[in-house]
Formats: sequence, C-alpha cells, structure tokens
Amino acid sequence: MARIIDRRFDSKGKSTVNRQRFMRRFKHQIRKAVSEAIHGRSIRDLDNGEQVSIPARDLSEPILHQGRGGIWEQVFSGNDQFSSGDQIKRPSGGGAGGGGGKGEAGNEGEHEDDFVFQLSREEFLDLFFEDLELPRLIRTQLACITDYKTRRAGFTSDGVPANINVVRSLRGALGRRLALGSPYHARLRELQQELDDALDELGEDSAPVLALRDQIGRVRAKIDNIPFIDSFDLRYNNRVKVPQPTTQAVMFCLMDVSGSMDEDRKATAKRFFMLLHLFLTRTYERIEVVFIRHHTVAQETDEEEFFHSRESGGTVVSSALVLMRDIIRERYANGQWNIYGAQASDGDNWQNDCAVSRDLLTQDILPACQYFAYIEITDGDPQNLWQEYESVRATRNNFAMQRIQSPADIYPVFRELFKKSLS
Repeated sequence: MARIIDRRFDSKGKSTVNRQRFMRRFKHQIRKAVSEAIHGRSIRDLDNGEQVSIPARDLSEPILHQGRGGIWEQVFSGNDQFSSGDQIKRPSGGGAGGGGGKGEAGNEGEHEDDFVFQLSREEFLDLFFEDLELPRLIRTQLACITDYKTRRAGFTSDGVPANINVVRSLRGALGRRLALGSPYHARLRELQQELDDALDELGEDSAPVLALRDQIGRVRAKIDNIPFIDSFDLRYNNRVKVPQPTTQAVMFCLMDVSGSMDEDRKATAKRFFMLLHLFLTRTYERIEVVFIRHHTVAQETDEEEFFHSRESGGTVVSSALVLMRDIIRERYANGQWNIYGAQASDGDNWQNDCAVSRDLLTQDILPACQYFAYIEITDGDPQNLWQEYESVRATRNNFAMQRIQSPADIYPVFRELFKKSLS
C-alpha cells in the first residue's frame, strides 16, 4: 500500500489560483456589478474594495438532461376565473414561493440568494481601470530612456559589510570546519580507542599511555586551531541592475478656482482630478503630476493645496497655460517625456483672454502634448471658453472636450476621455 505525504508549506495564497479562475469565468458579471457599484460611492472611497453580488442564475452550471420532447396534451381541472386565451398575471409581492423578502410567509416554492463576492482593493481598481489608458502614449526616445531595477542575483564573496548574508556565511563556515576537522576527528577516535585498550592492559602511568595522551592533546589542539569563521567563508548578497526600457510621462492638471467657480463646481473638479490622479499613479510607474491652480494668477501647488486651498479671484485662463508652457520648456523640453494635460473650468473666462488662451493652446501647448483634455463644469449653455476651444477641437486630433453638468457625469466623461483606442 503506497502512502503519499504532502510536505509542501501551507502558503497564505493557496486559494489564489481558484480565485483568479473564478474571476476569469464570471468576468462579465463581476464587471457589471462593479459598474453598478461605482455609481453609489464617493470618489474618496474609490480606492477601496467592494462587495459585489452576482445573481445565482448566472452561476448555474450547464448540464445535459433528458427533455420531455414531442407533443404533450394534458387536461387540467376547470375554474371559474379564467377562460381559454386569458393571460395570467404574475403574482405580486413575496408570498408563497416568491422569495422576494416581502409579504406573507408561504409553504411552497424555493429561492436561492445572490452570490456575494468580496473584491479586494487591487481587484476592484483593476476592473475599474481595465479599459482606460493615456491616449496616444508613445515610447518617446525609448532607446535613450533606460530605467534600472535592482534584482537579487545569488551571492558573492566580495561586498560591503552591510550586504553580508549571515546565514549563508555561517553555513559556509560550518562546512569548512567539518571538512578540515574530519581527518583530525577520525584520528582522535582511533587514538582514544588505543588509549582505552592501553589503560586496560598497561595501567595509568605506563609509557605508551602517556605517549597516547600526548598525541591526543596535539590532535585536539589542531582541531581547536581551526577558526570558527574565516574571511573565505563570508558571503554577500549580490544585487545587479537590470536595464528596463520605460516611458516617461508627465500630466498637467489645471483647475479654475475663480469666483465664478462655486463650491459645488470646485468639488466636482476636485473629484475629477482625484480620479485622474488615482488612475495615473496606478497605471504608470514612472510618471510625474504637475498641479496648477489659477484665477487671475496661476500658481503651481502640491496635491494638498491643489485640492483643499480656498483661494479665489477673477478668471484669466491664459495665466495657467503660460505657466504650463514655461514649466514644459524648463523641465520637459528634452523630447524624452510624454506630456499630457487636463483642464477643468466653468468656461466663464475674461472675454479679452479667450483668444489669447486659444492661441497659447494651439501654438505652444498642443504641439508639445500627446493629449490635452478640457472639461467644462456647468449646467447651463456652453460658455465663451468652450466656444473658443471648439475651433481647436476641429483642427487638432490630440485635443478633446467634454461637459460635466452634475457629479453623476464624472465617471462617463472620464471614461470617454481616457478610453482605449481601437487602433
């Protein structure tokens, strides 16, 4: 009788394969549940997991069984409520056999609850951002942009003390001591056996016994002289740099914080940029984000001030475009960066500044950008900035415009701006 003993470690991720298989099999249902879930959550809660429900009927297994087949004729008892050809309405409520959770209890019928599946944070965001990308992403200067990642590559006998691998060094020292001391230990056992025999035959003070004791002492001294650890035993963690071509990208986020942008519109713009920021930092390992707030004067800020500062004023959109142009020329003008821009405004710009903003966009910004997206947050008619930008959209294929009338439009507009290209 053969016995098989499984001595593999019980890893924490032992169900990962089954989980991934389940998600591949029911990907359509899970994606539909995720789409329904995101409409009911705040942008601040987007970076969390989600508990989704999959209808039990979608989990049913296809089976082969014998059908009734043929033509069947059955006779049912008559009634005083229905005649031939009448349509019978579906019973309302959750009574007998309903299973809807409401109404009176019944003694008939069966119902199976929906299957509840808990998505982790990473799984939820992967599904949410699955069909999105930065449009027109080009590996600019790919041959010149090489990123190096440090990777473990075994052990080496040379290195700095900070990289010493203690376990491997002690293991080597132990092996060396065993190898060098093995002949001495064998000789020591032989001498010890001869000493025992001599003591039984000749006594404690005989010359052969004293000679054997002297030899045993010299052999033990040789064993003791074997160093516990030697420089030859030291092993260091070896790390090598592996070249990995990469793409450098920078995203400019421009937000209007003028007086015409009330708190609701600013909140909508903040939610859009928070979603964009989350998307970028998750999707690309090497990307920089530049935050620019503007009213009459533009200012580059950090993320905290960009989203939470309460400074306000008039509206001069060109100030933000000028600052973006200057930053591009100062930091990203070497041709090795993919440059993207996103601008949020209510479209109410100083009238004399609209043409200036259009010229800056067409002459300075768009030639340097792979993609530029403009969103106008207003529930009324298009404003003067939108009308000025429409001429740009007609002539530039790397420029896109969308309008957001309410927070419910944020997700559809975002997905429309950054959906994957079919080409």
